[in-house]
Amino acid sequence: MGPTALDVRPGSERRAPPDDFADDVLIEMANLDEQDTNVPGTIFVSTALGSHGPRVKWYPDRAGRDLPCLIVSIGADPKVRDDFLPKGASRLARPLVIAWVRLNHLALLRFWTDGASWNRREVTAFLDGLVPIPK
Repeated sequence: MGPTALDVRPGSERRAPPDDFADDVLIEMANLDEQDTNVPGTIFVSTALGSHGPRVKWYPDRAGRDLPCLIVSIGADPKVRDDFLPKGASRLARPLVIAWVRLNHLALLRFWTDGASWNRREVTAFLDGLVPIPK
């Protein structure tokens, strides 16, 4: 039996990835609503995306690529990194988003750094393991 397309043994025939393969970005993401977090609105979480550090985005309603949001760093002491919402729109949400990130920062950092290689079951376990803030 000869080598197959999935054969990775030394000496087996291999196809080179396309030239633009290195430019592909693997990400996993989730939009978490109030039912998941006890924070009104939507918290967008993802694996490493772009050249900035670990972060989440909060939207007052549904998330969207071109919608204004609040950006909070992921860590034991989360900080607001940017606020693209109309003046005062995020005032009430800021402490809630920060509290949620602080509560889940270890899992969020693990997802940020390693989540792009996780399978569906690992992503599901991560999402199911996130803890909502107390009501």
